[in-house]
Amino acid sequence: MTIEIEKGPPRFDAAFRQKFAELVRWRRDVRRFRSEPIDPRLIEQLLTLAVHAPSVGLSQPWRFVLVETPECRAAIRENFAKANEAALNGYAGERQARYARLKLEGLAQAPVHLVACADEKTDVGHGLGRQTMPETIRYSVVAAIQTLWLAARAEGLGVGWVSILDPDAVHKTLDLPLDWSFIAYLCIGWPEEEHEVPELERREWEKRLCEQSAKPLRR
Repeated sequence: MTIEIEKGPPRFDAAFRQKFAELVRWRRDVRRFRSEPIDPRLIEQLLTLAVHAPSVGLSQPWRFVLVETPECRAAIRENFAKANEAALNGYAGERQARYARLKLEGLAQAPVHLVACADEKTDVGHGLGRQTMPETIRYSVVAAIQTLWLAARAEGLGVGWVSILDPDAVHKTLDLPLDWSFIAYLCIGWPEEEHEVPELERREWEKRLCEQSAKPLRR
C-alpha cells in the first residue's frame, strides 16, 4: 500500500499558533547563564535556521564569528567594563542607582559567544533593494538574529545581546574584515532562571508598552 504525502505549503493549526505566541512572549534577553557547555551541533542547527531569515535582495549578508579564545573574551569583558562605566556616568540620582544594580551581560558565564556582522560589500543580491536604503543590509542581519533567538528559545537556550560595547574596539579585537559591520555580540547558554516578564521590567527600569506600541498610525 502506497501512502501519498500531501504536497504544498504547511498548514499551521491553532495549537501551533498558540505555541508560537508563547514562544514569542517567552523570548528573553538573558544575562544569567549556567556554565554547562552546549553541543556544537546545536549551535550549527540554530545558525542553519537563522540563515533562512529574510534579507534585502536575497543578499544574505550575515557573517557569524564564534569568539572562543580566552584573550578575545577577556578583551570583550574589558570593553564592556569601560563602556558600562561611561553609560553609568550618563545617569544621575535614582536612575543612576538603578542602573548600577542591573546585570547587563553574561560574558563570564555564557559558554558560547557569537558575533553577528553584516557584509556591507557583498555582491550577492546584485544591490537589489538597497540602492536607496543601504541600511537594509544591517536590518537583514537583525532579522537573522531574531530568527536565531526564537530558535534558541524553542530549544530551551537563552540568548543575551550585549550592546554596551565600543563597536570599533570589538572590530579590532576580533580582527574582522574591513567590509564587515559589527551588529551584535550574543551570549548563548542555558538560563539560570526563566521569566515571562523582562528583567528590566521586573527591576522597574521600564514598563512594557505593548498595547500602546501595537497601535499603528493611520494615514
